[in-house]
Amino acid sequence: MTIVFKISDNVKEKVMLYYKDLFKEKTPPYAVFQAQDADTTITLYESGKIMFQGVSADVDANVWLELEKKLNNRQIDVESANHDVKKTEASKLDVATIGSDEVGTGDFFGPIVVTATFTSPANFAFLEELGVRDSKKIDDAKILAIAPEIMKKIPYATIILDNVTYNQKYSKNNNMNKLKAILHNKALYEIKSKNYSYAKIVVDEFCSKEKYYEYLKDTTPLVEHITFMTKAEDKVLSVACASIISRYTFLKKMDELSDSLHIPLPKGAGPNVDEVAKEIKEKYGMKKLNEIAKMNFSNTKRLN
Repeated sequence: MTIVFKISDNVKEKVMLYYKDLFKEKTPPYAVFQAQDADTTITLYESGKIMFQGVSADVDANVWLELEKKLNNRQIDVESANHDVKKTEASKLDVATIGSDEVGTGDFFGPIVVTATFTSPANFAFLEELGVRDSKKIDDAKILAIAPEIMKKIPYATIILDNVTYNQKYSKNNNMNKLKAILHNKALYEIKSKNYSYAKIVVDEFCSKEKYYEYLKDTTPLVEHITFMTKAEDKVLSVACASIISRYTFLKKMDELSDSLHIPLPKGAGPNVDEVAKEIKEKYGMKKLNEIAKMNFSNTKRLN
């Protein structure tokens, strides 16, 4: 049984005093403490959330729920609070997985980055507390803050396809999805070869299963038995982590390119990108664009 709710500051003080002799030596990331009281594990997070896990979790939690009511006139609806928690948890695979996701395929400037990660239930509390989810739903400032924390704790493999190589490889028979499939396979193989114990390999679906393997028919080694899932970054923590690490790497590469040009490079492929592309062409020539941009994009045609 797991019960989670947010406690008030005055109750937090009493909780810490009550459990101080039961603190564990090792504390999970972003936790104030973790204690073991008989068969219940109690974890207090910096956010103010307190989690009770174990057979008697409801008994232990009720002590503090009653105190909230007495001291603060708070009637906490645990069933409702835990419904939200369970709803979040239910939307994610609660097993160890390897997952991959990519960034940069819709951006004229910058590389394509694919990352694969391995996550297990032992990491879930840490990742949930960080607010891990699809990188497209997290602003860049938070990506830059939490990605290094994830990268310290979660095994990952990142493959970067730079623009020069992309422009050399891209063709009608070597389209974007085929290049993505090759990169995903490389990243997944790198993680899989480390022999982690996992239940599923999940890829955020960008093409059908049949087409994916068709793209890779001449590829060895080939990672098989993949689960292809739409919006996997919202459902599988390993894919969400992969999304965040890929985004972080992409942002860092964009910063490096911007610094080298002394021109801030915009993301995406809109009119603002056209303006910057024209500036770079005038200042550095088309050769430089070939080094920093995906030349098959329509932005290139609009330069003329």
